Amino acid sequence: MAWLEITIKTSPEGIDEVAAALTAGGYSDLLLEDQSAYEAFLEDNRAYWDYIDESMQKAIQGLSQIKLYLEEEAEAELSRLRVLVEDLKKSHPAQKLGSLDVQVDLLPETDWEEGWKDNYPPQPIGKRLMVLPLWKAEEDTGGRLRVILDPGLTFGTGEHPSTQMVMEAMEELLIPGGSCLDLGSGSGILSITALRLGASSAIGVDIDPKAEDIARKNCSYNGFSSPEFTAYTGNVLTDKPLMDRLCSKRYDIVLVNIVADVIISLAPVLPGLLDPGSTLICSGILDTRYDEVVAALQGAGLTVTGTRSKEDWRCVTARKR
Repeated sequence: MAWLEITIKTSPEGIDEVAAALTAGGYSDLLLEDQSAYEAFLEDNRAYWDYIDESMQKAIQGLSQIKLYLEEEAEAELSRLRVLVEDLKKSHPAQKLGSLDVQVDLLPETDWEEGWKDNYPPQPIGKRLMVLPLWKAEEDTGGRLRVILDPGLTFGTGEHPSTQMVMEAMEELLIPGGSCLDLGSGSGILSITALRLGASSAIGVDIDPKAEDIARKNCSYNGFSSPEFTAYTGNVLTDKPLMDRLCSKRYDIVLVNIVADVIISLAPVLPGLLDPGSTLICSGILDTRYDEVVAALQGAGLTVTGTRSKEDWRCVTARKR
């Protein structure tokens, strides 16, 4: 089935009003693209990001528009939509709502329900690992260890350099039979990797409550469940009961794949999670933040034992002094 993509140009001040008028007119599943809303979201969540893709920033510069989709044959619906937009123009002559220009593009026929899967081919990582989407779980890996994920659940698919570096470091540093703590666990990909490499147990912690169920599901696809894998939800910076629970034991390997600011804030408590022979792996660190992170780890009594680089990102390994 072919679809029409309709784009209506509006303004930051008017985008909500235009969306409300479209909804009242019977048009649902609207996609709002607005620079000011995007920037507000980033500001509200500043503690949880450290890098914004420049191409995305350029693409959204000055953007304020609404998209919706109609079947190619829906001529009557398209005509009614044009009339609705013209009525909006007439009722707002000062262009508070923006130009309200309507652009119609014919999208090529494709299997939308299945086509997105092409973006997730099997991905070899390091020397021994292979990340597989759930629908290719049985594909031949050439002897590599399977890390099976449902990418439709998001929260980390192994494509990002920071995640890849942690997985590569674990290949070299994880001692089978040990315990793993994964802070900022997301999809559970690093916990699954630890278990696949021979860890006896893994605990995953994430601030997003949806991640807890997602990590459990992904672990189950790999044959892991409680007590091998345990998931918690909480902010490791502010949830004292959670941190007390986590600090009640020591872990053989601790993974912190978040962002520099969170790693720096966590640095004082990280030694309490480690034994002298334990390994800490921190990633999600931009090149420009590397010195700050190293200084924070050293200031907390940790010795940096190695650094990996990939693209603009760094991964740091450390031990307790």
